[in-house]
Amino acid sequence: MNIDRNLMRLLAEQKRPFIFSGLSGALGALMLVAQAWLLSGIIDFVFRKAPEWRLILPLALLFALFSTLRVLFNWAGHHEAKKAAIAIRKSLTERLSCTIAALGPSFARSEQSGRIVTTLLKGVESVDAWFSQYIPQLFLSLIIPVVILVAIFPADWLSGLILVLTAPLIPFFMILIGKKASAATEKQWKTMSRMSGHFLDMLQGLSTLKLFAQTKSRRDGVVEASENFRRSTMQVLKIAFLSSLTLELVGTLGTAVVAVSIGMRLVSGALPFRPGLFALLLVPEFYLTLRQLGTKFHAGMEGVTASKEMYEILDRAPGIPEAGSNTLTAGEASTLPIVIDKLSYSFPGGKKPALDGVSLSIEPGTVTALTGPSGAGKSTLLNLLLRFIEPSEGAIALGSRRVREFTLDSWYEHIAWVPQHPFLFNATIRENLLMARRNANTQELEKALKEAGLLDMVRSLPDGLETMIGEQGARLSGGEAQRLSLARAFLKDAPVLLLDEPTSNTDPILEAQLRKAMEVLMQGRTVIMIAHRLETIRNADRIVVLDEGGLVQSGTHDELMADAGFYRQAIYSSMEEVAA
Repeated sequence: MNIDRNLMRLLAEQKRPFIFSGLSGALGALMLVAQAWLLSGIIDFVFRKAPEWRLILPLALLFALFSTLRVLFNWAGHHEAKKAAIAIRKSLTERLSCTIAALGPSFARSEQSGRIVTTLLKGVESVDAWFSQYIPQLFLSLIIPVVILVAIFPADWLSGLILVLTAPLIPFFMILIGKKASAATEKQWKTMSRMSGHFLDMLQGLSTLKLFAQTKSRRDGVVEASENFRRSTMQVLKIAFLSSLTLELVGTLGTAVVAVSIGMRLVSGALPFRPGLFALLLVPEFYLTLRQLGTKFHAGMEGVTASKEMYEILDRAPGIPEAGSNTLTAGEASTLPIVIDKLSYSFPGGKKPALDGVSLSIEPGTVTALTGPSGAGKSTLLNLLLRFIEPSEGAIALGSRRVREFTLDSWYEHIAWVPQHPFLFNATIRENLLMARRNANTQELEKALKEAGLLDMVRSLPDGLETMIGEQGARLSGGEAQRLSLARAFLKDAPVLLLDEPTSNTDPILEAQLRKAMEVLMQGRTVIMIAHRLETIRNADRIVVLDEGGLVQSGTHDELMADAGFYRQAIYSSMEEVAA
């Protein structure tokens, strides 16, 4: 049957509505039997006996009452199941969102964005069909046939025996066809995920594709992915239609056999009219419930396939390190040193560690510059400080207390981060700034913009702070986007500041302007920055040189220049390149 262990655990969390749905189905089945018995009696009175309206009218009123009650019971059962499915869907969405957020940017970078989005949106929607359609119908297919059999056997045991012998054919064919359908549905889901990821990659890299005249080849790739998805979808539909045909055929043949049996015995006088008609009225309902289960089976199968994708993400949750419960105060963040003790980190599947036993103490209120060749471990160290990833060995502490003892919220509250490529959302300038401090007023926003050198530009816009900047700041220049990121840091006013090469992709004039704004921003804060340009790092209180994941040099610019090591060689090499 179309049962998944993980989905059953979710079902157990909302068992009360589904129990109510099952009870409603049972009561509805009783109303169905009562309807059939009353209708057979009314027809018997009208066509076989002299119509006595004083006897028929109460039966007709009871029939109407039971019909109404059956509709109400069925509605109540479906309503409760739908409500429970919505609650499960909401819970599942929250759990997925929280898990993805807790796994952090490292997980998002390692997975295809389109696949994550498809799982989070389409996957949860598919699971809804399993709970709201398949499970209620599964309950009904277990309850209604049993109730009908209990009612039919006393009236016509031969018809009941035929139903008992033919009914197992329906689940038998469902299981046979279901195995093939499950494989086809899983293939369809994976094809859709790949198509979504492929299309999103093309949209995100559209400028690069146009630059290298590769839009046609990528367009052909999207067409091919769409065609693969169409073929896999048609395969699923073909199996679904085959299943429906098979179940309809079994149900129709079963009903025909019972009808012929009842007809022959009615003609011979071996069976009274009313019990025979009663049995004949219930037989289609018996098979209908089982046939509908086959239909809902395919509706819920995609949910089972989607749940596997979702639990691939949710099963990573136990591997997320638990954050501490202590709250970090501004006084601690601004007065205690950041101690990095034998810190190591290895990426999954990496042949060698990205950081290997790095030890460092960063005094409060000082500027520490991290430099070294590409792949030396600078960004990894910054990601560890930001707690986007957790160390394989060693620890980061604030004074004598490990950073892991603090809650993530309190840690992030006292850290400002200016990345190399700031992410700006498709919202207004005001909304992008308020991410740094939600309760900031207009005067504070304008002050932050002024300190970042962006206020005049914002005031020149027709909508000012309410100007929409487009996806990833599409309507801003690179320098304006970087200044907006600096304005966020000014607005947050955190005691610890992390800078990830914020001037690496700028021209000399803009670099000088940004450096001047950063000098103001860095005053009185503990600053850790990644930088390569001499103008950026030479005035740092301490320069830390990393290479191949290890700390190779540490000191001031003058101290390192006096030492014939990696730093001096790198400086001389860069000077020769500039001269050339």
